[in-house]
Amino acid sequence: MLILDFVERRVVSGLSLRSAADTAVICARPKNAQLKMQSRCGIARVWNLTCFMRLTISILLLIFVVSASGASEFDAKTADRFARLALECVHKEYPNKISHVLNSDADVAPPRKLTPAFCGCYDWHSSVHGHWLLVRLMRTFPDAPFAKSAREALIKSLTAENLKQEAAYLRGEGRASFERPYGLAWLLQLCAELREWDHEQGREMLANLKPLEDAAVERLTKWLPKLSHPVRIGEHDQTAFGLGLMLDYARGKGDEPFTKLVSDCTRKFFLADKNCPLSYEPSGEDFLSPCLAEADVMRRVITQKEFATWLKDFLPQIPMSASANWLRPVVSPDPSDPKLAHLDGLNLSRAWMLEGIVSALPPDDLRRDALTAAADAHRRSGLAAVTGAHYEGGHWLGSFAVYLTTQRGIQK
Repeated sequence: MLILDFVERRVVSGLSLRSAADTAVICARPKNAQLKMQSRCGIARVWNLTCFMRLTISILLLIFVVSASGASEFDAKTADRFARLALECVHKEYPNKISHVLNSDADVAPPRKLTPAFCGCYDWHSSVHGHWLLVRLMRTFPDAPFAKSAREALIKSLTAENLKQEAAYLRGEGRASFERPYGLAWLLQLCAELREWDHEQGREMLANLKPLEDAAVERLTKWLPKLSHPVRIGEHDQTAFGLGLMLDYARGKGDEPFTKLVSDCTRKFFLADKNCPLSYEPSGEDFLSPCLAEADVMRRVITQKEFATWLKDFLPQIPMSASANWLRPVVSPDPSDPKLAHLDGLNLSRAWMLEGIVSALPPDDLRRDALTAAADAHRRSGLAAVTGAHYEGGHWLGSFAVYLTTQRGIQK
């Protein structure tokens, strides 16, 4: 293995900066010492110009990551970078991966005709949470340079006419499972964000969204009682993550029947679970952790004392010491691949789920340090991957980064 590849993977995956530095030092040792360590490093040519250049790059990378890891504050400059990712895609119609049931030739149409409000960002759900990102950041940084462009983009998309067409599309024949639950749950988060935005334009957009919001709640209300078992995967169909978004929406709106339905389903599905096989994760295309998502939604429906006890049975492998090694960040083998890029998002979602779990534990719980250490490692790795270099990840990773850094899922 080339030394740069080894160091880069160790650093970007947020494991151990010391381990990466030690590996780089091996390359700088005298030749006779290096020869003894060839088997450990896997380096055929231990000292030449290539090694020196790679060593230099590795050290610079280490310096950059150490510096970046200390800058945990979420500021307007960082928000601008994430906002630009959404602004570049919310009205970018192609490429587009539609999930569309054709009932006749009349249903053949481009995305802008089928779903005119959410026709960008590669797919419907990414467009929805791209719009959510813009509202979230405008509320957080109302005077930032990107705010004007964000507001204009939202006004262009969230018109009454566009959203009536969206509602009609959702209610169309053969579309009972359209974006269920992932996209619909993100739609409810968009509604929640607008409902909390004390601004005339926000209220107007929310009013425009009402036909689609009502259709989504109706669809989920009919579906949840019929769902006999939770879907325990690491992608869009996962039940636990969707329930968490739905529950936060329902409580924020004060919708007691929907709150009760979602809470009851969560308890029915997960309350008796024990010994979640965290070591089986991740699957190669995960962007959500089945185990952590379950814990993150359960913290929302039981008391602190009950949750602390439940978590002990559900994830007994959480250490009692401040170690991040029990759950290590992952590295996408190809960020330009639409599915393999999911692993970059997994680091971000793991980070916010770990932080959510910590928020629900008693202050003296001995597991808090290990959970926090793992969350920090995943946060660093996840945020470092939000570059926009590849549209396959750039069209959606910004939303995950904003959900994490603004702590959207943690009640204040």
